[in-house]
Amino acid sequence: MIMEYYRLGRPINALAGVLAVFVSAYAAEPLSWWPVIAAALSVLLITVSTNAWNDYLDIEIDRINKPARPLPAGTISPKGALIFSIIGTALSLLIATLINLPAFLITVGANILLYLYSWKLKCTVLWGNITVALIVGLCFIFGGVAAGNTGPTLMLAATVFMAMMGREILKTMADYRGDLAQRCNTISTVKGKLVARRYTIMFLALSAVLMLVTYFVEQYSPVYLYLIIFGIYPILTYIAINTKSDASGEILEKNSTIMKYSFFIWYLAVVLGAG
Repeated sequence: MIMEYYRLGRPINALAGVLAVFVSAYAAEPLSWWPVIAAALSVLLITVSTNAWNDYLDIEIDRINKPARPLPAGTISPKGALIFSIIGTALSLLIATLINLPAFLITVGANILLYLYSWKLKCTVLWGNITVALIVGLCFIFGGVAAGNTGPTLMLAATVFMAMMGREILKTMADYRGDLAQRCNTISTVKGKLVARRYTIMFLALSAVLMLVTYFVEQYSPVYLYLIIFGIYPILTYIAINTKSDASGEILEKNSTIMKYSFFIWYLAVVLGAG
């Protein structure tokens, strides 16, 4: 049963957000790491609780797109998922109070946005995508708030916002069949996968530009530049080429996964560049 709740919360999905807090805090040079650790734990709890809430609302869609998940598979009851989500949210707020008032307010806002996303905003054209991208960008601001210096995190937040917009739109292409069956409005189901592909490539290009701008604005060391040119840019190019409007859901999901893990290369670039 514990493993099923682990699968429900998908804490591995929170790894990017948790690392974002540490990376941005490192760039901001914190006086103490304890508030940063608390912020990272709060992000972890926000992620697992809202993942459970999302699955609670999306049981029918997941029966088509992801039938092996705990709720459509019947290994966890809807009531159990809801209680798990509420407890996780309460703990995230409690931990945020130990940091400072801005951190608490960010945590409140992030929880509200993510609950609204799963309830109302997910099946909208772009608004749901913007919400998720904004939340990931806030992870970098959150790290700066915990470190006591948000200045060095602003460009990082803007960069990851653009990258996440591209990935979120790519995911609407991957989930096209299930979303269409459930009449879930996304940019792919309303405007078509060809339009969604254009938006995906546009946001990937914007993120690539901002990565380069960050190098000059923050005056990172050359190792940052080498990693984005030889590590990130080839991956983004590969995704842009292989994200075709007639590609299968499996291929598009693979591209989304590749992009998710490419963030870790960028995190490394930021740490080494700022260091």
